[in-house]
Amino acid sequence: MKIVILDRATLGFDINIDIFSKFGKLVSYDMTKNDETKQRIKDADIVLTNKVVIGKDEMDNSKVKLICITATGMNNVDLEYAKQKNIQVKNVAGYSTSSVVQVAFSMIFQIVTKLNYYKSYVDEGSWQKSNIFTHIDEPFYELDNKRVGIIGLGEIGRDFAKKASAFNCEVIYYSTSGKNSNSNYKQVSLDELLKTSDIISIHAPLNENTKNLLNYENMKNIKEGAILLNLGRGGIINESDLAKIIDEKEIYCGIDVVSVEPILEENPLLKVSNKNRLLLTPHIGWASVEARNRLVKMVARNIEETTF
Repeated sequence: MKIVILDRATLGFDINIDIFSKFGKLVSYDMTKNDETKQRIKDADIVLTNKVVIGKDEMDNSKVKLICITATGMNNVDLEYAKQKNIQVKNVAGYSTSSVVQVAFSMIFQIVTKLNYYKSYVDEGSWQKSNIFTHIDEPFYELDNKRVGIIGLGEIGRDFAKKASAFNCEVIYYSTSGKNSNSNYKQVSLDELLKTSDIISIHAPLNENTKNLLNYENMKNIKEGAILLNLGRGGIINESDLAKIIDEKEIYCGIDVVSVEPILEENPLLKVSNKNRLLLTPHIGWASVEARNRLVKMVARNIEETTF
């Protein structure tokens, strides 16, 4: 069998992919442009893709039997046509929970504790010149007793809730599907969550219920000084509206995902005036070393469990 990896660079070069060689001849491409996909997969039995699109045209000109998506989202593959062609499509889920939650709390700690400010104070030589033993000109706060509102209480949302509870936070949640009936935490309306939460964290999929879920009208109701995190999907927050809100009121945002990735030069979030209120990272939440190793092992298991 021939196994082709279309965008190996998305796995990180610190991760070993030799495990896939046991299934047959392994051909790996760091990246694949749209006009290269058809040629690269035409004689492959198994294709691994993270974000490279595989549609009708690519499938019609190949002998592919299995498409392994090295991610949870499956919108880059024409699933309906794959079914018609008897091509199996498998994704992976649950590999990044700890990583996403850790990055979310890293954002919270950076925003709340102002460690960048205090590190700079020392690095720039200011502490050495101080007349007192401490310097507390940039106030910071404790997480204890803060209200944490979670939008989307799936596996990642639940893990985030568990760890927030360990910091003695009060956890509430909004179900984007309307079907979640988790009784461990209080379920509230989106309006109540936005108005009353000190920290808001999004861990939901992007779908017809969540696209532009947060917009100018409802984000105006977020408390002054609150923290808003999105480690779910870009598009859940209207980015133009968020950029406007950041410059109008004191809210602090940790954003790891945007609607088009990599981020476009014209994205309004790159143009906010109050840059100290925005922590923008390049979709790293999923990508701890442990998470990426789990991902590779899960993809290999998907191949092992497939009957050709």
